[in-house]
Amino acid sequence: MNSSFSGPKLFTFVLSREHGYAAGVALSSWVVLQYMGVNVMKARKRFNVDYPALYASDSHPQSKAFNCVQRGHQNTLENYPQFLLMLGLGSIQYPLISSIGGAIWLIGRLVYFQGYASGQPEKRQYGAFQYIGMFAMMGCAIKTVYDLIRA
Repeated sequence: MNSSFSGPKLFTFVLSREHGYAAGVALSSWVVLQYMGVNVMKARKRFNVDYPALYASDSHPQSKAFNCVQRGHQNTLENYPQFLLMLGLGSIQYPLISSIGGAIWLIGRLVYFQGYASGQPEKRQYGAFQYIGMFAMMGCAIKTVYDLIRA
């Protein structure tokens, strides 16, 4: 069997100052998640929702108020792996654009959370601009993967 495969190609990555921005955005995301988590803990105390319940039951007199805070945080956690993946992959080759996209996503998530936590779930839509950041990171990630495969 004759094969033209000569083994894996090795790549060397050189980290630039711009990669530090991507790392800073990733670290900042921890602060954002902690901010949301603290707000959920405060809401648990304020609305008297005990662990292990993730959400207040419909029979709870302030279930909507608590559940809106909890849902804003939970939705961010549900989207967090995709954020980290797109930021990480995109920043390999495009660290500055990915970092800007990541910062936009984080700010959008904060606006989303604040809107949701207001008790009026429709206000979460004010954070919809987060998708600009996600699509920027996704575009960088797709292009990086394409370039790696084509190399």
